[in-house]
Amino acid sequence: MTDIAALVDRFDGMAQKRQLVALGARDLDLTLAVRRGEVVRARQGWYTTLPEADPRVRAVRVGGRLTGISAVIEAGGWVLGRHPLHVSVTDNAARLRSPTNRFVKLAARRVPGLTLHWDDRDVASRGTATSVDIRDALVRVVVDEEFETAIAALDWALHTGQIDRIDFERVVHHLPANRRAIRDWVDERCESLPESLTRTRLRLLGYAVDIQVRLNDFERIDLVVDECVGIETDGKKYHLETFDADRTKDVDITIADLHPLRPSADMVFRRWPRIVLAVERAIAARAPACSCGNSGTHARHPLKAPVFPRRSAWRHTSSPEFPKSPRPRRE
Repeated sequence: MTDIAALVDRFDGMAQKRQLVALGARDLDLTLAVRRGEVVRARQGWYTTLPEADPRVRAVRVGGRLTGISAVIEAGGWVLGRHPLHVSVTDNAARLRSPTNRFVKLAARRVPGLTLHWDDRDVASRGTATSVDIRDALVRVVVDEEFETAIAALDWALHTGQIDRIDFERVVHHLPANRRAIRDWVDERCESLPESLTRTRLRLLGYAVDIQVRLNDFERIDLVVDECVGIETDGKKYHLETFDADRTKDVDITIADLHPLRPSADMVFRRWPRIVLAVERAIAARAPACSCGNSGTHARHPLKAPVFPRRSAWRHTSSPEFPKSPRPRRE
């Protein structure tokens, strides 16, 4: 008897009936595999070995594929918080179903926890059985999500090689004109989500931020703010075994005449105002030594923050413009 689960696994856990039939599966084999719990019928004509709660299964059950922030999360992208399920369906899609029950019709386009995107055949021609092409997903992220979320997704995609610079320019080209200024905010040198969020947030406050600044022949500083503060963004996952080395690096940052700050990822995610206050106090304490303006104080030129709603993907609002790149400081 044909091992249906093994055949489905050959298609990364999600296969259409026609694909399985082409490999020798019979209707009886498919029926028995479902009854035995070896595979799940995600949707009529679709079989999966993935958990039923998996976002890929839920997207296929609806009648589409993951897109936007959901596709980025599935690919391992840098994303903070929880987001609704974003599903791309073709512009002529029919027989849409609930993401949790293939027998329940999707009667309304607005369903709590689900955002549908009606895409053209060009988008449908790319990607996998469960997700749109990562470039199409990133375009959707920039259009739908908050500014810092979009930057973090693009930072991740470039840093990890999900896209190259040519792909990045193609993503920018496909953006609405009022979103293309994001090009000047993305940096492929960025190495983590807390680093990306810290950089973007401080730049929006008007600080000059450089990243991956050389400290010595072997080390770099994650972020240097106003040439005064050296910030290392830590996460327990990566720094529990490097405690002594991290403390040594903080000493080296001080010797380099910078004020060292080492906020945890959790502080960046949940206690951001305290980090801002620490940066302000550190710069004020080192003002005479910093090249922050003729008066020796921080010459701030705050940028206009983007007017992105907290749950922009759930609301139909006019497209806000991205802020322009930071203005040069007055000397």
